Amino acid sequence: MKKLIKKLRRRDKTPPPTRITSETIEKHREHILAGGRRFKYPVQYARHKLVFNAIIISVVAIIIAIIVGWVQLYPVQNTSEFIYRVTKVIPVPVAIVDGQFVPYSDYLMAYRSSVYFAEQKQQLNVKTDDGKRQIEYYKQQSMKEAITDAYARKLANELKLSVSSSEIQASIKDKRKTSSGSETTENAYYAIILDFYGWSPDEYKHVTETGLMRQKVAYAVDKNALNASDKIKTILAKDSKTDFKTLASTISKQTGTKTTYGTSGLVPKLNQDGGLAAEASKLEKSAISPVIKSSRGDGYYVVRLIDKNAEQVNYEYINVPLSVFKSNLEKLIKDGKVTEFISIPKENANR
Repeated sequence: MKKLIKKLRRRDKTPPPTRITSETIEKHREHILAGGRRFKYPVQYARHKLVFNAIIISVVAIIIAIIVGWVQLYPVQNTSEFIYRVTKVIPVPVAIVDGQFVPYSDYLMAYRSSVYFAEQKQQLNVKTDDGKRQIEYYKQQSMKEAITDAYARKLANELKLSVSSSEIQASIKDKRKTSSGSETTENAYYAIILDFYGWSPDEYKHVTETGLMRQKVAYAVDKNALNASDKIKTILAKDSKTDFKTLASTISKQTGTKTTYGTSGLVPKLNQDGGLAAEASKLEKSAISPVIKSSRGDGYYVVRLIDKNAEQVNYEYINVPLSVFKSNLEKLIKDGKVTEFISIPKENANR
């Protein structure tokens, strides 16, 4: 390269002929081209140097951005809107559960929503001692929720479970129904969600999808609860007049599922109780429902209608709770298979 540059820098000392003839045209041509080369090759050489410098600057900038981002996420634990948006684009982990990464964005979504609600609706002052304790509590709960959701996603992939967009829409539509039978419009409902939790429609759909996924997984892995509900179904098929309270106690002892008995009292037919009141409203007095998977994800139910009128129902129920998913996660935590990448104090905080 040095020889090339020296060669290019040489100048032709021979002046061109004053007149251009057929004999001198070649010398004129060479003289003009030589002058042009003096400008072409040095600029080309400088361009390569420019590209090289630009690459170095870009690499250094990326390294600095990574270091700053790491500091803001982990040691500092920045929970600002900007950092939250960054974690939505760049999938960085906040923890790991049994080999499954826990998205930092899920943790921040839950945490920011809790703080938003407390500040807007409960007048939480984060600068007071009580406010600071409450913030730590929200961090604990948000981390717990994010870890639980990640574990549910891991099991869902293994069990090949998924939640469709139609299921998400159906769940949201069900929540828009009021106890009086009317239905809140979609825009009004999302406005309420934004006002209370600070979630956009897409964020709320993500929360709904995650909740439905957790429910599917909890039902799929809990064979004990399914067997207990099948026992209840078989016994009631033989004798529909069996006392619910006695049956719940018997099943609880036989299966160890902590089966419980309860009554609703008079509640609206569209009561938000996981679909139990709606199912009871379809029954005749003293009739028994099929086994119901509660839409709240808290287990299997069987209900018997006690009484009803035009707007309300009164029913008794047997509940077989789901416990395997929760106990499996607790075992993972106990066995050290859950690692959190940020430090959150574990002492209890006042609610």
